Amino acid sequence: MKTLLEQNNSFRPPKVGEVIKGKIIQKGRASLFLDLGNFKMGIIYGREFQEARDTLKNLKIGDEFLAKITELENEDGYVELSIKKASDDLAWETLREKKEKRENIAVKVLGLNKGGLLAKIFSLPAFLPFSQLSPEHYSNVKGQEIIKIVRELQKLIGKDLTVKIFALDYKNKSVILSEKLGKTETVNALLKNYKKGDIVEGEITGLTDFGAFIKFPASPKTASRGGGQENLSGLISSLELDDSENLEIGKKTKAKIINISNNKVYLSLKALKEVPANSTPLG
Repeated sequence: MKTLLEQNNSFRPPKVGEVIKGKIIQKGRASLFLDLGNFKMGIIYGREFQEARDTLKNLKIGDEFLAKITELENEDGYVELSIKKASDDLAWETLREKKEKRENIAVKVLGLNKGGLLAKIFSLPAFLPFSQLSPEHYSNVKGQEIIKIVRELQKLIGKDLTVKIFALDYKNKSVILSEKLGKTETVNALLKNYKKGDIVEGEITGLTDFGAFIKFPASPKTASRGGGQENLSGLISSLELDDSENLEIGKKTKAKIINISNNKVYLSLKALKEVPANSTPLG
């Protein structure tokens, strides 16, 4: 962002591709004229006007905004500009900064295809591969029939997910997202609240051939207050299940932490039998 704005320097002539500030001096039905300060008059018209019509209709005489130079001088002597291309450039720059700072971004899931979930950031297409979904949203369907996977993931359409930028695909003009990356960093910090041997109480969120997933409060303190917004996810492997307990999605259960490794929590129902009766659950 800073780099783009620094290019808008009134002491040197602009170049094609630079972003420049202009003030609206005249509005037409299919064109917009801007005062570019020490430079020539700028114009937005034709395809560039149509693509930005929804944005331009809300602007009035005297308003200032940034536009990208597409031609220094057309046949009528105007500097041709594009507000959409400027917005895209600024969006890429903003996303690049967020990626470098590893900032979280909230996105709304708009759809899905065979490889992942679809979204938009600053009007740019964004893609969240299934492999970059958090265990909370994908592990409970992984390994099942494709129709079941699609049915479960369709439930995410319309919902907001907190993600980080995994990669910026400038060539294909798309943003690659990762929910797992953000969760991993958060989980790494929250796991300090627990240790091996602790007992947690949570809700079964997924059942697979290799075990069950349980969601429990991210802190024993939030658990004692009746829960909180943040949660952790742990796996009870099939070897650690208790055949005497009938598990189903949504059921509350207690489990013992038998290992914490690589930002993952491994739980056991069988190990509960080894816990003294007066032990207090943390989740």
